[in-house]
Amino acid sequence: MKSLRWSTLFLYVVLITYALVTIVPFAWALSASFKPLSEIAAGGLNFIPQNFTLANYRTIFSQEPLFGRWLFNSAIVALFVTLFNLLFNSMAGYALARIRFPGNRLWFFIILAALMVPGQITLLPKFLILKSFGWLNTYQGLIIPSAINATFIFMMRQFFLNFPKELEEAAALDGLGRIETFFRIVLPLAKPALAAQTIFVFMGAWNEFLLPLVVMADPAMFTLPVGLNAFKGQYISYWNYIMAASMIFTLPALGLYACFNRYFIQGVTFTGGKS
Repeated sequence: MKSLRWSTLFLYVVLITYALVTIVPFAWALSASFKPLSEIAAGGLNFIPQNFTLANYRTIFSQEPLFGRWLFNSAIVALFVTLFNLLFNSMAGYALARIRFPGNRLWFFIILAALMVPGQITLLPKFLILKSFGWLNTYQGLIIPSAINATFIFMMRQFFLNFPKELEEAAALDGLGRIETFFRIVLPLAKPALAAQTIFVFMGAWNEFLLPLVVMADPAMFTLPVGLNAFKGQYISYWNYIMAASMIFTLPALGLYACFNRYFIQGVTFTGGKS
């Protein structure tokens, strides 16, 4: 019993330490977004601004005319990437889990192999393919290459392996075909897995920097992570503006997590099933 208490205490210490390591940088960034550049450049880790100001937030909208466009670009790309992933990853995961077809195991192992390939390796082939399609500096140039994700195909397969077959058999007795069963019975009951996938995919697309940097050359087509470089000069970086823009950039992801938090833990738990 005593050892159990010590293990619990140790666990809480580790969790609190990790929480502090995570929260402190974010708290400093939030504080810096309300500071003038001179106060940030002076150094120090003071979390309460000595010269509190909202000028940073006003400036990024008034003096950077493309900031709103960058925000819009990020929202469009993240929204469509998330929707396509939810549809295609779920369909592929369901097919691998439930439908027996020639090459089923082979495709599954190909997807597992794709998980081991770093994204940087595929960056040049993506660029050349998009160039041949004429999709550079376009929304589809960012959306289509990210429309599926091997990680979440695997995750959805694990979820559907644990999905009750009795529900599908009952749907078949009611005269529903495979596609109708998937969209009317299976998918609505997969909310926990879909919620977890939504959060991860949206945050990945929202924070993506490397692909937009390579694909987009027109400043008007930049997403916000790439556009933030506009506040970094050759000799000086305007960290007050960068921190203010970063806080605005963080809000959609926080809002999404707040909306799907009730399903998130369930989704992560339910997708660990049998192979």
